[in-house]
Amino acid sequence: MPQLIERRDLDFLLYEVLRIEALTRTPRFAMHDRASFDGVLDAAQRIAETQFLPHAARLDANEPQFENGRVQLIPEVKQALTALIDGGFLAASFPESDGGMQLPYTLTSAAMAWFTAANAGTTGYAFLTAAAANLLRVHGTPEQRIRYMQPMLEGRWFGTMCLSEPQAGSSLGDIRTRAIRQADGRYHLIGNKMWISGADQELSENIVHLVLARIDGAPAGTKGISLFIVPKYRVTGSGGIGARNGVHVAGLNHKMGYRGTVNAALNFGEGEAAIGELVGQANHGLACMFHMMNEARIGVGMGATALGYAGYRYSLDYARQRPQGRALSNRDPASRPVPIIEHADVRRMLLQQKAYVEGALALCLYCAHLVDELATGGGEEAQAQALQHLLEILTPIAKAWPSDYCLEANKLAIQVLGGYGYTRDYPVERLYRDNRLNPIHEGTNGIQALDLLGRKLLIAQGAAFRLLLQRIAATIAEADEHESLREFRDALKAALDVAADVSMQLAAIAQRGETERFLANAAVYLDMLGHIVIAWMWLRQAIVAQAAVATASEVDRPFYEGKLRACRYFYRYELPKTVAQAALLKRADDTCLTMPLDAF
Repeated sequence: MPQLIERRDLDFLLYEVLRIEALTRTPRFAMHDRASFDGVLDAAQRIAETQFLPHAARLDANEPQFENGRVQLIPEVKQALTALIDGGFLAASFPESDGGMQLPYTLTSAAMAWFTAANAGTTGYAFLTAAAANLLRVHGTPEQRIRYMQPMLEGRWFGTMCLSEPQAGSSLGDIRTRAIRQADGRYHLIGNKMWISGADQELSENIVHLVLARIDGAPAGTKGISLFIVPKYRVTGSGGIGARNGVHVAGLNHKMGYRGTVNAALNFGEGEAAIGELVGQANHGLACMFHMMNEARIGVGMGATALGYAGYRYSLDYARQRPQGRALSNRDPASRPVPIIEHADVRRMLLQQKAYVEGALALCLYCAHLVDELATGGGEEAQAQALQHLLEILTPIAKAWPSDYCLEANKLAIQVLGGYGYTRDYPVERLYRDNRLNPIHEGTNGIQALDLLGRKLLIAQGAAFRLLLQRIAATIAEADEHESLREFRDALKAALDVAADVSMQLAAIAQRGETERFLANAAVYLDMLGHIVIAWMWLRQAIVAQAAVATASEVDRPFYEGKLRACRYFYRYELPKTVAQAALLKRADDTCLTMPLDAF
């Protein structure tokens, strides 16, 4: 069995590119060192391979069932999650004062990727719970943190986010779930929620639903949305489990992938009261929820990367072992077949996967490192604001680009295996099905594109975008020290100049009030800028690899050479696509915008 995520690659990104050991010199992470970091990665890999991976195919074939009012899952799910919780991973990045390990988010992201790569369905419950607990850590009252967050971090209770509704979809301003204030200050919620992952299960003692709803009389649209805690079971004054709350499954959704994670429609307040508590201020629910959503979006990017990476590793292992055909120059039909990795087109598909998944991994870990930099910034307001701006403009890219292109990597993995890849005898088709969710949930990639172009580009009069350009330009300047990287340096500089020009032209259209024309090709803009950002990630890796390859050991030299070759592939095969995209964006092409509805 291949490593689902290459450990050498994680070590390279964490210790050689991002140099996360420097974080241990800050007060927040002073209790850690390289040995403790390595121990976390070792434990994550071991638990993922021994507890999560073995039941992944069985869970996919035996999705959750709703019987006699209860959602049933195969027993291995609880066993695996217990191992994850006992290993401290649910609260890994939380402060020690909350019972966590106070690990850097960068390291936690890398470690948790193992679990998704091994079994996305089972892992989903842990990710949702950690995100819900983190929201309450930031926005909950002290009482709510004790009452709800603490049991979640201990793994006794799980969490969900309940945003969408059948009639609203992604348009949260159109949600109708009502919240009626009671005399005791609590609320009764009435309504229906859709697409709720982890909506119900028997894995945990209780489920903490974080629900968006409207308090009666609230303003219309997104400005009238509040956030509520609505537990599956009511919580007693002493923090114990009380009577069943008025939250019930209306029906399970049967999905293409991620089958092990329950997904359901939920009814609130039908037949009995669904009692909830307000989180934060009334009518400010979206601000609270988007704290959770931004974390979740980076997590989606990492999850997509992990699934794409696992597919790449499976297909690479298969290509090395599968004999088929002969070299084109070999005319002897009696000669032995060669492993298919020796065929040029198979190498192309493997190299394309490598360029996508390793570039995406570098981006997701870079974003996670920005979170750690914010946490250890020492209170310098200007620096913190700059880091926040950079993180905000990269978040839609970190969600969308990996979920698009690591899905493409999964498709290529199936192709490498040929007919076998299309069967359930091999895991690559399941990985594709699991990954197909990631361009859709936590804000579709179309919404990410609108967010990037319509909001993030214009943050603080373009300050976030200028900071991104400056960061990329600094890497280009660093590459000047390596003549062998001139090709990549020059190509990235040219692409960066074009991106700046395109962005200025689009901003001018926005300033004229032509909103629909401005945003008509937002998806193209995200794809273009995403390719440039990934090219930046590859140049960062190439600088480190080029400096190390000459003196590397015989064991390490092929690894560094692989980095340089994958960088070359991305710059020659992928980055040139941005030229055509930039041309389309510059002329504000309206082909899609002006297509008559009756002409489809």
